Amino acid sequence: MVGSGPGGLQTAYWLSRHGVPHALLSTDEAPGGMFRRFPVFERLISWTKPDAPFERGTREYEAYDHNSLLGEEPSHRALVPGHMDRAFDVPSRPEMQAGLEEFVERAAVRVRYGCRWDSTRREEDGFTLTTSDGEYRCRAAVFALGVTEPWNGGIRGAEVASHYVDTGRAASYQGKRVVIIGKRNSGFELASGLLPWARELILVSPRPVRFSVLARSPLRVRYLQPFEEFVRGGSGALVVDAAIDRIERGGEGYTVFTNGTTRPGELRFDSDEVIVATGFQTPLRDLPALGVATTGDGRIPAQTPFWESVSVPGIFFAGNVTQGSPGLQKQGLASNSSSVNGFRYNARVLARHLAERLGYGSPRPALEPDTVIPFLLHELARAPELWIQKGYLARHVTFADGGITDEGILPLEHVLDVGESSVAAAVEMGSDGTIYPALYVRRGGKLSEHQLEPHPTYAFDSGRHREQVEALVRPLLGR
Repeated sequence: MVGSGPGGLQTAYWLSRHGVPHALLSTDEAPGGMFRRFPVFERLISWTKPDAPFERGTREYEAYDHNSLLGEEPSHRALVPGHMDRAFDVPSRPEMQAGLEEFVERAAVRVRYGCRWDSTRREEDGFTLTTSDGEYRCRAAVFALGVTEPWNGGIRGAEVASHYVDTGRAASYQGKRVVIIGKRNSGFELASGLLPWARELILVSPRPVRFSVLARSPLRVRYLQPFEEFVRGGSGALVVDAAIDRIERGGEGYTVFTNGTTRPGELRFDSDEVIVATGFQTPLRDLPALGVATTGDGRIPAQTPFWESVSVPGIFFAGNVTQGSPGLQKQGLASNSSSVNGFRYNARVLARHLAERLGYGSPRPALEPDTVIPFLLHELARAPELWIQKGYLARHVTFADGGITDEGILPLEHVLDVGESSVAAAVEMGSDGTIYPALYVRRGGKLSEHQLEPHPTYAFDSGRHREQVEALVRPLLGR
């Protein structure tokens, strides 16, 4: 494995629990990955509620703590809240980093720091990774590289401007006119941080800001004060829909040439600073030359439902790069795999998948017939994996002559294609933002999809939901 960010640490943790021999390599000198540097203004976008309706450290509490890594032992769980000062419901970057460091110490995650991965070679029985510490041979390789390499979207002249990663202290922009290219989280994070300092902020990108359905929006409300300034007619910030033609530097400043999209017409912006906040790409090094296919303008490796390269079997990915396995994307809903709250579950599923593939698997737990319906109702109402990875992960139960088996949490895209008799429980979201429970029932090899009723308080274990689940599952129980 390569990478000591949260994705690498989480995957290594679960590989150890399955007894899979592995080496976790990292160029860094300490754990944390990108959280040792980003976000630049320190406050994360994912929330953690130190006190919640469920006790800290329980499985149900995970739905209220979107930043801690998962642990098998109670002392390994819910570590980030203990570092938060409660000034915000989202941790700062140093608080997140401290939580990750405590996880490594408590769980005794072994990392070979200061070990730089240089190249990769395919072998008959796996791969060889050449590193600054020598060669490592393996049957499978997991790259938890993050999506951390600056990407400028191919904008002409972007090289003369700064990228998000180069952003200086907020005070260094005092009295300046700043153009920020990009209107997603990184762009609005910068705008929010610079608003008290810059003379004027201009955020530019082709697509308009859309958050009419907040749950489906890529933005977070706490970043949107600059947008509020704009829509109310304030002079502190402008939010413009325009395609970037080019960036030019001249004299003491910059000129950004654009063409309006929502309202056609050429627009030109003169500024003291230009910051390109167009995102990142995965630092794949020589993996594309090995045959690893990419997606998203070449920024992210294309992956199977189990986060394996679609073109080079045996190469897997962990962490926020697992967004390269998009899932079903029903009604356009993306996974949460770009955030810790989502990819921590991907890592646990991946570790079990690798363990089974490499011969370290263990039997699945059996279920008694009378427990199946209550079990599914609880999962629909409380399973954090289903609520955080909506329409992406599912609880899978199979029915056979030998009994009923809890197959665990698995990618929904995968479970819809396997088995003769089974049910998969998922939580999904409609195009209007409505959250509802869903069951996918396979009987006699024929699959049927069932959207259950939503509920105003998300009580998906209500009496009405019990009736719906019973009607669908009873035939599989032979009753």
